[in-house]
Amino acid sequence: MMDVESVMCECCGLTEDCTQHYISKVKANFAGKWLCGLCSEVVSDEVSRDRELMTVEEALNAHLSFCGKFKANPAELVADGMKQMLRRRSGELLPAKTKMFGRAKF
Repeated sequence: MMDVESVMCECCGLTEDCTQHYISKVKANFAGKWLCGLCSEVVSDEVSRDRELMTVEEALNAHLSFCGKFKANPAELVADGMKQMLRRRSGELLPAKTKMFGRAKF
């Protein structure tokens, strides 16, 4: 049986349960830091855009700086945006313009 432990993303603070093998693999790819799936994709994408201009460490530092500018966890912001979108689609939450007059105009 594989041991699972909780680990926190060093960029956004999201906590995930992962095996030690997976944690080690992620840390090996990102200068010894553990990143959640969302942050690791962002950093990897930045590096793949131009390998000559940006190293993994530079992309990681840029993303750490970006995440530090938000009071809320970026993963939570994405989840909240998805929740609002789904509510609008289901009719639970109408856009601000239609709420102002109390009825929707289609």
